Amino acid sequence: MSFSSEVKEELAGHVSSSRHCQLAELAAIICFLGKAEQDGGEGISLGLQTENETVLRKCFTLLKKTFNIDTDDSWMLHEEKKGHTYVVLTKDSSEVDKILQAIKIEKTDSVKKAGETGVNPLLIKNACCKRAFLRGAFLCIGSMSDPEKSYHLEFVCTHQESAEQIKKLIQGFEVDAKIVARKKYHVVYLKEGTGIVDLLNLMGAYVSLMNFENYRIVKEVRNSVNRKVNCETANITKTVNASSKQIEDILLIRERYGFQNLPDNLKETAEIRLEYPDATLKELGQILNPTVGKSGMNHRLRRLSEIADRLRN
Repeated sequence: MSFSSEVKEELAGHVSSSRHCQLAELAAIICFLGKAEQDGGEGISLGLQTENETVLRKCFTLLKKTFNIDTDDSWMLHEEKKGHTYVVLTKDSSEVDKILQAIKIEKTDSVKKAGETGVNPLLIKNACCKRAFLRGAFLCIGSMSDPEKSYHLEFVCTHQESAEQIKKLIQGFEVDAKIVARKKYHVVYLKEGTGIVDLLNLMGAYVSLMNFENYRIVKEVRNSVNRKVNCETANITKTVNASSKQIEDILLIRERYGFQNLPDNLKETAEIRLEYPDATLKELGQILNPTVGKSGMNHRLRRLSEIADRLRN
């Protein structure tokens, strides 16, 4: 099971105790996946255009709690002409009217329109209802990548108005969210680990949040170790290259000029560098008696380099 599926499974098991929050989440599900259609004569059925059992299970739970509608007998699947799986929630017209009125869709033929423009703002006035709506929206149109590979969470909307509504709700909790057009869709996305953690917390995916944080910690420790190793490697490479250049200069001086012609301090420095080619400047200075600081050793070796350059010229 993917990490995204694990998040949805957890969210499906999270049911708000307040009816207004249950309605907000139910509104999100019907808004993004719902469809009302004529059933034979004048009857109207309400269903979901999905084959995701996690979403269906959550929708049936919410219908049972909010309207005491037992949908077990109406779990009927049939393929539509366009190949989409359609699940009937209820064929009772009075129940359909009751549901749509509660989620503030006045006409049964306006379910599609609600999916285009988003839910009625009156349903999500409270912060708790906004969290419930985001939970339902993620169940229907949300997904996220494996945090071990990358940080990315998104809501894929078919209409810009609904994408703007989701973005505004997320930003209302001081979480940064952006919209990008992807083919014919409008995608609300988060790419920062901190923002994803905050959103998982808002939606109530606490176990997934902890798992995500564990991935983040491991990833950050690994990156920190890699940075330190790379930095240390760069320092070692720099030290080796500098030492090689210094030894090359000193050998040239010994061959063409002779150590006996050098001042005592430079002669001592040249000899000790040849004896300890891998030592750092600090280590070389500590070997001398009396000891010399790092800057002092660097000054002496720079003078030797200048003498070598004059000899080359």
